[in-house]
Amino acid sequence: MSTSVHTSASPTHSSAPKVAPQGGVLEHGNPVHYDLKNPIILFIIQAGIIIIFCRALHYPLSKLRQPRVIAEVIGGILLGPSVMGRIPGFTAAIFPTAAMPNLNLVANIGLTLFLFLVGLEVDLRFLVSNWKIALSVGLAGMALPFGLGCAIAVGLYNHFRHEEGTVPIDFGVYMLFIGVAMAITAFPVLCRILTELKLLMTPVGIIVLSAGVGNDVVGWILLALCVALVNAGTGLTALWVLLTCVGYVLLLVYAIRPAFLYVLRRSRALQDGPSQGIIALTLLIALTSAFFTGIIGVHPIFGAFMAGLICPHEGGFAIKVTEKIEDLISALFLPLYFALSGLNTNLGLLDNGMVWAYVIGVISVAFCAKFIGAALAARANGMLWRECFAIGSLMSCKGLVELIVLNIGLQAKILSTRTFTIFVVMALVTTFATTPLTSFFYPQWYQKKVEAWKRGEIDWDTGNPLGDVPESIQYDKLESQKIKRLMLYLRLDSMPTLLAFASLFGGEPQKHVAKRHPLIEQTSSLGKETEPSESSEGAPKRPIEAYGLRLLNLTDRGSSVMQVSELESYTAHDPVVNTFRTFGRLHNLAVSGEVMVLPESSFADVLTARASGSDFLLLPWSETGGMSEQAIIEDKGTKNKLTATSYVSFVNSAFEQSMCTTAVLVNKNFGGSKNKKRKGEGIRLRRTYSSVSISSNRDKVTAPIADRSHHIFFPFFGGDDDRAALRLILQLAEHPDVTATLVHFEVPDEFLEQAESSHITRSASKTGQTTVVTATTNSREQDSAFFASLRASVPAELASRVVFENAASTSPVKDVIARASIEVSQNPKNAGDLIVLGRNISRKKLQTAGASSDEIGSTSSAATTLGLLAEKVWEAKLGASVLVVKAGAKE
Repeated sequence: MSTSVHTSASPTHSSAPKVAPQGGVLEHGNPVHYDLKNPIILFIIQAGIIIIFCRALHYPLSKLRQPRVIAEVIGGILLGPSVMGRIPGFTAAIFPTAAMPNLNLVANIGLTLFLFLVGLEVDLRFLVSNWKIALSVGLAGMALPFGLGCAIAVGLYNHFRHEEGTVPIDFGVYMLFIGVAMAITAFPVLCRILTELKLLMTPVGIIVLSAGVGNDVVGWILLALCVALVNAGTGLTALWVLLTCVGYVLLLVYAIRPAFLYVLRRSRALQDGPSQGIIALTLLIALTSAFFTGIIGVHPIFGAFMAGLICPHEGGFAIKVTEKIEDLISALFLPLYFALSGLNTNLGLLDNGMVWAYVIGVISVAFCAKFIGAALAARANGMLWRECFAIGSLMSCKGLVELIVLNIGLQAKILSTRTFTIFVVMALVTTFATTPLTSFFYPQWYQKKVEAWKRGEIDWDTGNPLGDVPESIQYDKLESQKIKRLMLYLRLDSMPTLLAFASLFGGEPQKHVAKRHPLIEQTSSLGKETEPSESSEGAPKRPIEAYGLRLLNLTDRGSSVMQVSELESYTAHDPVVNTFRTFGRLHNLAVSGEVMVLPESSFADVLTARASGSDFLLLPWSETGGMSEQAIIEDKGTKNKLTATSYVSFVNSAFEQSMCTTAVLVNKNFGGSKNKKRKGEGIRLRRTYSSVSISSNRDKVTAPIADRSHHIFFPFFGGDDDRAALRLILQLAEHPDVTATLVHFEVPDEFLEQAESSHITRSASKTGQTTVVTATTNSREQDSAFFASLRASVPAELASRVVFENAASTSPVKDVIARASIEVSQNPKNAGDLIVLGRNISRKKLQTAGASSDEIGSTSSAATTLGLLAEKVWEAKLGASVLVVKAGAKE
């Protein structure tokens, strides 16, 4: 012993003590060398590689509509022994065995917090409101795969039970675990797939979501039971563990949750959102719950999941908590955890025919049992077969929940590495197949057919509309073609303009008798016979129905998905929708509003689908230069509004898909909504009474609009779009503050020779060019007759505010701009003028008049969406808003 001490105290030259270089790489230190006292360097390298791999893989997979978990697991498999591990020295350098506990610790902290988010995301109200069909689909979707999983567990137990890395356990426990692994459904991934496929609020989505909630809760309970049985030394210990769990759940529900709600109400966290202290308290409850379930022999994630379940959804509290913590968990912690699953997966162990037979068998049982059970249960509830197949495909999704279950089985040594790899392959295949199968069984065209059939609009077998559709339009029935149902796309940046424009549909304000105090009214009415009210002259007109739809962008965040489940609360309390409701009712409109959360790519589809029952759809042009509604601080990027490529594409899609008359309003001080900064005015320091108040806006008061009038200029060339625009103007002109100048520009035949080309080509493809010319001539005659008939039959009350004119023109674009510059500059202090234009995209000659080839070459340009005339009028800076109208399919 003394010799050893002497030897260590007197080192030789060859065994001189080595101190870690303090200069790091500057002193030739190796950053990938694992240092037990400073493990963060290698951890950062590991995390960076994993995140980069996962993000790089997710990009191509996202084009196939695959969830991010697929990329994270495949990234881990590539980094593991299956691919990168075969490179000599890679695993020893980047993922050494000594460094794995640190990576595993951080990943499991992230997993615990993620299960807390899953608990927050599970809204039991879905289960309660749809309990009957959710119970049947969820029960059948779990019972059949659980039973078949127990059957295949016999073979798995006999072939792989004694491999290295497992502990001896009873077949009953093993069978329970395999059954749970087969029966569970990935609820979080399911939500994202439903939103990606635009199915979240359809009957299929609601059923799957309701059944998924119950499936998720039951699956976690069974898994907790399985882990308790594995960790318990005896059956009596397992019984005590289960009883303790039951008691703890009751404590959470009946003691901790009420106390937590009391604290939230006292601190106004439900109304005003959680403060940093409330977030700390919430996380402390989650971690404490995870600690308790961990020390009694159940995995900590179950405690975190239960803590999430007891958090209230009132006032969007669960969503706001999720928003605070989800990005760090999803961007950093979860990729580490699922990459660890890939690192533990070794595809090289699938090395013989029997193993591959079990791979195919496990995949077949996991998918077919779920698919058949859920589909038959949905059919028993009266769903169509395609809807049933879509429900079966969605319920077979395993996703990240399955991987969590498998990792618990691997850590508990229930599964060997080979069995773990078999089940990871199954999870990847079933999750990957969910989206394409659902899209195949339940495509968009079928969804629209089902919706139209349920509304009684079409015959199911033939698909033909029910009822007669008029073949010709009678121009003398203008009153019957007025807009009675109006739909607006509510955008936060365009609300002033939208409200000002919508108010014009209210018509002339109602005249009311001055109100009298109720006591005076009651006294004066005693002894007097009831007299007719002065305000009851004539029968009251039915107000126009105005429906406002606000669309919020659905991101890949969990909180964004959670918003969809609480749309009723958002609709009831959204300030934009409520402002529209109040303003509309004050201006003689029958209003309703709604909020929807969906991907930006679906905005046009949803707007046009919701507008199918309306007569008119109004889209405001973006004030922010894109799809975002966020307020702009600097206006420099939005000087030329029509260059917003993303918004141009959105408007073009809406135009092409809409079945009703659609208009786009490009705002220029309509309603006096623009607050322009005076020239030379900037932020400058002035002498003030307070060192805090550098400048004040109190002296920048905007006076009320003295002249509330609007003047409309409309150049009429003919065609469906111009006829629809003319009807719209005459309806707006019923408002006493609106005047209009309607000019019929008579242009040479060559400008309009292709006016009906797309329609006439179909109808005259067998008759030749002569029919085309005749149809164009007839169309011009109809347009002239239509304009003349309206001019002759304009009501007397409109004759003083609406002027009809005819003008010949050989340069339509120049002449329209010249005339518009005169019309809209008559009264610069009014509430804003308006230039209305028909879209007229099909009139090729009119669209290319005076334009170079590069001006109309881009498919995303404003000219190809709004028309060249609209683009030129806007670029002329005439000081008026521009409204571009496209006729509906019924025009």
